[in-house]
Parts: sequence; C-alpha cells; structure tokens
Amino acid sequence: MDGMRLNKYLAHCGVCSRREADRLIGQGKVLVNGMAPSPGQSVCGSDIVSVSGQVISNYKKTVVLAFYKPVGVTCTEKDAHAERIISDIVRYPFRVTYAGRLDKDSEGLLLLTNDGDLIQGMMRGANRHEKEYIVKTDREITDDFLWRMSHGIYLRELDITTRECEVQRMGKRTFRIVLTQGVNRQIRRMCMELGYQVKGLKRIRVMHVTLGELKPGEYVELAEEEIRRLYRECGMAGRD
Repeated sequence: MDGMRLNKYLAHCGVCSRREADRLIGQGKVLVNGMAPSPGQSVCGSDIVSVSGQVISNYKKTVVLAFYKPVGVTCTEKDAHAERIISDIVRYPFRVTYAGRLDKDSEGLLLLTNDGDLIQGMMRGANRHEKEYIVKTDREITDDFLWRMSHGIYLRELDITTRECEVQRMGKRTFRIVLTQGVNRQIRRMCMELGYQVKGLKRIRVMHVTLGELKPGEYVELAEEEIRRLYRECGMAGRD
C-alpha cells in the first residue's frame, strides 16, 4: 500500500467525514505540499496537508498495523547499509514504529504503532506476552530436541537460560514454538545450542493478533476493539 487516500487521511485526522473531505478537495480548499491534489491522490508521512490554509498536524488517534515483514527486510528506521527497510514498504501517512523486531532472515507478523507507551507495554518481558513461530530446521527433529527446547536452553553466548515454553512438532523438520520473552535471535540461538540450524522462521502471532491471510509486504489496520484489547493486556486499560 502506498500511503492513505487523502479523503481518508482527513477523516482520520478528525477534520471532517470522507464525504465532506471530498467536497473540500473539490472546492480547492485542500493542498498537498502547497499544490492542488490530483484525483484519488494518496499521502504519506512526509507530505504537508493543509485545509483552508491550516496545516493538518498532531495526529492523535492510536493506530496499530499488522504487517507481514518479508525475508530480506531489516527492522530499522534508518540504515544506510540495509538493502530494504520497513519504511520502504509501509508508507503510512504518519510515523509508526515496530514493537519487537524480526531479524533480516526471518519473516512474519510485525506490529507497528504510533503509541510509544503501547510499544513498551508489548515489549516488557515481565508481562510474558506470547509470540508464536513456525520454524524449519536443517535436519529431522527428535523427541529429545523438543523436550530440551521446551524446558529451557542455556545460551552460553548470553549467559542466560531461556524460559520454559510450548513446543510442538509439525513435520519432520518443522516445529511450532510459543515464547514469552524477547531475547535477540532467541530461537536461532536455542537451536544452535542443540546442533541445529534454522532454515526458515515465521512469526504467526503476537499476543492475540495473528498473521491471518496477510501476504509478504501487506499490512492492515487493527480494529478499535483489537487495539483496546492490546491496551488491556498490557495493563493500560485506562486507554479504552
């Protein structure tokens, strides 16, 4: 998706309804970067939108996006050495950032929002929020591997032992795992300690939000009730 249609953007900013926005645009009262917009124009975060000479800013509504991060995209906002970053794909009308990164070689669900407090709430390890993954390995998975993964692995490089977690075999070389902590490259490190290499890693769920039918590079706005549920589960019910 390339940004948001101008009439929808004005409605989201609380300026007016979409129908009224179309009327204002037709009357020439709306400018984008100082120029009259073209029919059906979309706007992105770097665009300056004004209505009757007043710049529209200070967007306050909380937005949460469910984004399918493709393999090869780096979770960063600025990196001169990264081939592709999130903002190359997610061109939203205002700044959103991610809660809990996925490494470049991994894919799957990434939540993006404009509320920094919500990001902190989702990432706080003490809250033990669940994150679910499908993992493919380089060789056949054994019962011993599943048992050891689920009961915690000592990571020598970091000098920590991972929390107990739910692990389930899905195929000869594929398993599902549900984590409640956010150690950097945790699944890859755990597998490595047991002599396995990860060949594919996809995150399919964060808390109650699932990847669903999204395809790589696609994103969707969460509904208001889903966002309120995220606040409640983060102990931020006052945001309802």
